[in-house]
Amino acid sequence: MVESGIGDEALGDPRPGDLVKRHRLSTRLWHWTNAVTVIVLLMSGLSIFNAHPRLYWGSSGANYDAPWLQIGREGERGYLQIGDIQVTTTGVLGRWRDGGGNLNSRAFPSWATIPGFYSLATGRLWHLFFAWVLVLSGLAYWIWSFANRHIQRDLAPKGGELKPRHLRREFKQHARLRFPTGAAALNYNILQKLSYLFVLFILPPLIVLTGLTMSPNMDAAWQWLLDIFGGRQSARSIHFIAAFLMAGFIVVHLVMVVLAGPLNGVRSMISGRFRIPPEREVARGGESEPELVPKETA
Repeated sequence: MVESGIGDEALGDPRPGDLVKRHRLSTRLWHWTNAVTVIVLLMSGLSIFNAHPRLYWGSSGANYDAPWLQIGREGERGYLQIGDIQVTTTGVLGRWRDGGGNLNSRAFPSWATIPGFYSLATGRLWHLFFAWVLVLSGLAYWIWSFANRHIQRDLAPKGGELKPRHLRREFKQHARLRFPTGAAALNYNILQKLSYLFVLFILPPLIVLTGLTMSPNMDAAWQWLLDIFGGRQSARSIHFIAAFLMAGFIVVHLVMVVLAGPLNGVRSMISGRFRIPPEREVARGGESEPELVPKETA
């Protein structure tokens, strides 16, 4: 087995079919801890949102104020409204049936929330406990990843990777689902790097700080939070948007794992070992030759 991969010094050139070391133990532990934590936070957050399924901008908002987003019902019809655009969501949002066949009018259905029944107090307990798990595990991962230079070596953009020409090329490759093959598959491309940096260093602090801004006690102690986010209701809206951006990243991440080879990807995040995929062959002028996969710019 070749001991070569992200963050490791190569012992010989890795070839297609070689099983290589790719993910460190710290990365794997944080990945799975974070996966569970974010799912629980999202589901418990939806339970809390059900208490008042409207979002506002500014420092205040109540039932008779105009929200920019709301989930509700009119008679037997459920709907999602964003600004002046209203979409019927009966059976999914606003008006749905539970496992017993009973009609419910909460914004999000019970299968999407923690707990699986309406309880604002219980939802807050789940949410606040796992918020601490997110913060502490995230800080530990930050410290360790900077200390072992994983961030600097593997995720920081290098050379000309941020040039428009390189970004366009990488975007076209992803849009055509042409993933790196051979030894190039061991490296993160620039789109992966930017995505991971965004969900590591932008979204979590934004989610945590906007969450703190919604606390009256924190507002009294750190009034500058209200100034930064433009009021408690604006902070709640930003918190909601950031949470759904995180959910969107998870969905896209899972789709990419499936398309690139789920068994190899999941194994690498469990055992740390990754099998280098074979080089892609393309026909050119009647001949078959290895495709030139863009390597990362040094």
